[in-house]
Amino acid sequence: MELLPFGEYAASLNRKRTAAGVLLRDDRSRVLLVETTYKPEWEIPGGAVEAEETPWATAARELHEELGITRSLGALLVVDHVPTQGVMPEGLAFVFDGGLITEEEACAIESTDPEIRSVRLCSPREAGRLVKPTLHRRINAALYAVNSGETMFCESGSPSKAPFETVTLGP
Repeated sequence: MELLPFGEYAASLNRKRTAAGVLLRDDRSRVLLVETTYKPEWEIPGGAVEAEETPWATAARELHEELGITRSLGALLVVDHVPTQGVMPEGLAFVFDGGLITEEEACAIESTDPEIRSVRLCSPREAGRLVKPTLHRRINAALYAVNSGETMFCESGSPSKAPFETVTLGP
């Protein structure tokens, strides 16, 4: 087997899109969702990771840009592999813990971001009617992670055991 020159090898490596979001919730486990102006489904605060930006920096930046909120992020709650969907290539989505937010704080948010139409706290059930099914599963995984203290590894939003399966090598 002939090896490629390093530059050609590096250029041939797979590239994945990356997104990062923040789970903000109240003491009743309602999650803060944002209604966007550019698509019908609601989202958690967050967005695409820019070149040379870390996912945690993206999450904090998007929280500030979209909602005017500046706060330290908590634990990494979810790492989700998202397969190719139409024109969108496969990717990884990260969800970080944004901590608790009160109903008063949520109602006081006045976004100046033209991408955000409105925000509201929603029960997990209500969120299921507003967000894409993959995000709904990811939100539920994130809520589980908050309560369990463990990071959830997901595939299309569904918890995966794959990172922890034992692989047997050889005959």
